[in-house]
Amino acid sequence: MQVTVVVPTFNEGPNVRELVRRIGDAADGLDVEVLFVDDSRDDTPDVIRQVAGSSGMPVRLLQRPEPVGGLSGAVVEGLRAARGEWVVVMDGDLQHPPEMVPVLLETAASTGADVVVASRYVGGGDAGGLDGRWRHLVSTASSLLARSMFPLRLRNVTDPMTGFFAVRTGSIDLAALRPRGFKILLEILARNKVVVVEEPFVFGERFAGQSKATFANGLRYLQQLTALRFGRMSTFALVGAFGAVLNLAIMWGLEQFGVHYMPAAVVSAAVTIVTNFLLLEHFVFHDLRSEGRSVWKRAAQSFTFNGIEAAVRLPFLHWLVVLTGMPPVLAQALTLVVAFLLRFVFHAQVVYRPRKDAPDRVTPLAGEPSTTTLDED
Repeated sequence: MQVTVVVPTFNEGPNVRELVRRIGDAADGLDVEVLFVDDSRDDTPDVIRQVAGSSGMPVRLLQRPEPVGGLSGAVVEGLRAARGEWVVVMDGDLQHPPEMVPVLLETAASTGADVVVASRYVGGGDAGGLDGRWRHLVSTASSLLARSMFPLRLRNVTDPMTGFFAVRTGSIDLAALRPRGFKILLEILARNKVVVVEEPFVFGERFAGQSKATFANGLRYLQQLTALRFGRMSTFALVGAFGAVLNLAIMWGLEQFGVHYMPAAVVSAAVTIVTNFLLLEHFVFHDLRSEGRSVWKRAAQSFTFNGIEAAVRLPFLHWLVVLTGMPPVLAQALTLVVAFLLRFVFHAQVVYRPRKDAPDRVTPLAGEPSTTTLDED
């Protein structure tokens, strides 16, 4: 098995020598090359050249004149330039331990998978190297949102945000990728039908330098999610909008017949909850209804969540208006946006969560492509 380790770098000079040394030690006996795809604005390319001259394994440098597509674009360039049948993608700051490289390849060989994801969130994994509680929260929430938007493609993936994975280059369509920002694994999994397995790993401390994560990168991630999976969420939003109009129409109609507005609000909410569930069943999550839960269980979970959400949201709306002085319309808009996201995540991750599956443990012949695929989202 020929292997290319692709390392996208941006001002990572102090990490290069130690990274190459540890990859060489871990991959001793394997046919491995290291390919740095560099967007640096410092002396990192010179350091890579120096290390390449003294390394016992092939080390190549692909220096990009313009950082098109950010880190994801760099990884795609590396995939195109890789000589190996398999590519291991990892960061250059040593938070991804090089000792995991042979582990990922062994898992690929034993399972026949197309992609092996190094996960911080599967049994034995740890995200301790993230900087602070805020980074932990953002990472967890981002992963949850991605898995909600791609419940089938990510059914076996606990960490779609990781930048550490192995991929068989022949299993993916590089021309279909639209790299942007940091999250290239999500792009690969969303645009290709591949068999995925995970291996736990401990996300380490940076060897040198500082994190490149920024608020702008977070916005690019949301743009990426929207571009990749606008269909399911947009349909969910249309159902929600229809429900809101129906709610108001029922309440107004009952008031015209002299019903007090509070009972009218309760009746309209109940009718809307039932109607929305039926619409979700037939138009939004119709492809996930056969994942092992009865319609009655799905209905009970949906009704319970919507009831609790309404009971919590109204007092929170009152708190925003009374205690903060926020205009009622703005406060209502904020609560509705938050409620929409919470409802979407709950229904995707709980009510219609797909069952995990696993590929057979087989040892494929050398060069034999895997024939197992995942369902479309």
